[in-house]
Amino acid sequence: MSPGWSIARRLFLAHAIFIVVLAAFVGTASFVDARDRGYTETADRMLAVATAIADNPLVLEASHAANPSDALQPYALDVAADADLDFITIMHPDRTRWTHPTASEIGQDYIGSIGPALSGEPFTEVSTGTLGPSVRAVVPVVDEQGTVRALVAVGVTTSNLSIALAARLPAVLGLAMGLLAAGSVATWLLGRYLRRVTLGWGPEQLAQMFVYLDSVLHSVREGLVLVDHRGELVLYNDQAARLLGIPPRSPDPAAAPVLPDLDLPASLAELLRSGRVARDEIHPTGSRVLVVSQQPALASAAGRGKPAAMGSVATIRDHTDLQALGSELQSMRTLSDALRAQTHEHSNRLHVLVSLMELGRISEAVEFATGDLELSRQLTDEMINAVDEPVIGALLMGKTAQAHELGISLTVAASGSLSESGLSVQDLVTVLGNLVDNALDAAASGEAPRSVDLVVRAMPDSVVIEVSDSGAGVPAEAESAVLRPGFSTKDPGSYGRGLGLALVRQTVARLGGILVIGRRDGAVFAVTLPARPHPPASPAANLTGAPHA
Repeated sequence: MSPGWSIARRLFLAHAIFIVVLAAFVGTASFVDARDRGYTETADRMLAVATAIADNPLVLEASHAANPSDALQPYALDVAADADLDFITIMHPDRTRWTHPTASEIGQDYIGSIGPALSGEPFTEVSTGTLGPSVRAVVPVVDEQGTVRALVAVGVTTSNLSIALAARLPAVLGLAMGLLAAGSVATWLLGRYLRRVTLGWGPEQLAQMFVYLDSVLHSVREGLVLVDHRGELVLYNDQAARLLGIPPRSPDPAAAPVLPDLDLPASLAELLRSGRVARDEIHPTGSRVLVVSQQPALASAAGRGKPAAMGSVATIRDHTDLQALGSELQSMRTLSDALRAQTHEHSNRLHVLVSLMELGRISEAVEFATGDLELSRQLTDEMINAVDEPVIGALLMGKTAQAHELGISLTVAASGSLSESGLSVQDLVTVLGNLVDNALDAAASGEAPRSVDLVVRAMPDSVVIEVSDSGAGVPAEAESAVLRPGFSTKDPGSYGRGLGLALVRQTVARLGGILVIGRRDGAVFAVTLPARPHPPASPAANLTGAPHA
């Protein structure tokens, strides 16, 4: 077979050869069986006719006559014609023929075996005589004393028997051809099915593609998951197992896990189960931020026909670190916006100072500049004294400026030392930044007066962060949904919404903390994170910041 042949073509050829050989074998066996049964049936009939002739008293009486042929020859010819026999030979025990279809053979010796008949035992045989090969039966004619007085040989030539067997040949050939036709149809249907499921590829191509696919699965740094239409994970690589927190792939296909048995986030499980098209969807898990893209796996036999969906292929990328950097970048943007706002305010104040000085009101200009400087210093000192972690202090200063622009009163109350809690700055920025951003959005959409209160308490064994706002609050029926990725009560933004609180929940769960949603005037989000004390690198201030409006 050619190496380029598909599995379907190879199987079709092998199956076709098998069917032809089987049909020939069955046809030959049927013909041989029919031939053997034809010989047996003919021999039984010859024996019955010979026995009937031997039992006829005419034959025993004629055997005592001086010329038995006178009485037996006409009788033998009549019986042979009536029974459709080729010959009836009645002979003396010494083989001398008394009857024969050919008159010149009368008186000649019989050609064939007579030994068993001389002993009184009828028998049948296939032998060659004056008429050619024949199936014959030889029966003794005995008197009352048991003496063999004559022998009767009855037979038909094999040429006549072959003609009779040839009448059965159409049935035998019909059986063989029917078997061949049925087998050919079954082979064609099987080949068509295999051509469809193997896409017309040969075993060498399939083996090569399997090796390539297995190499790709182990070499790519992204997670790769293949899901069929029944929700079973047909194939996934080691990176996908690590990102999804599922057992490594087993070499046994029967051990492939199914989606309902895996501990996956509801949104990610729904995406994989649906098979829908997805592009760079964000799905937070317990400890990671995953970006998932998914496309249906389409196939058509040899590239022909309408493509049929066989499942879906999903690629998974780990954006946990990137998301952390994004949170820090967002904090920097907040600070940048605050600096821009302060620059705008500073420009206005400079214009006031210049105008006062141009008007000659030097004392009023000095008083205005001194008051503005004192207010800025007071704000900075309050933020620095409230939180001993510089990055968090900078974040809160930016949020304060942002709140001022939105017309919201942001109050910060802090106690304890965050730097001694052992918690990473990135995690604190994620929790504080997203909670405050969410509170500012909620307060901005509410009625005046608008306010956000932030309380940070760093204790020896834990850090408690509580953020409350004057917004509409979170409905009781939405408390569980509000932490789901993609859930938001606001209109979609340029990059989508509903991820901030999901990231907070993920960070809290990863750190072994507790997140509680409550209600006061508006929503209250309380986070408790277990502390991870470590020897401080430098003395830490333990100051309590005064509230700032």
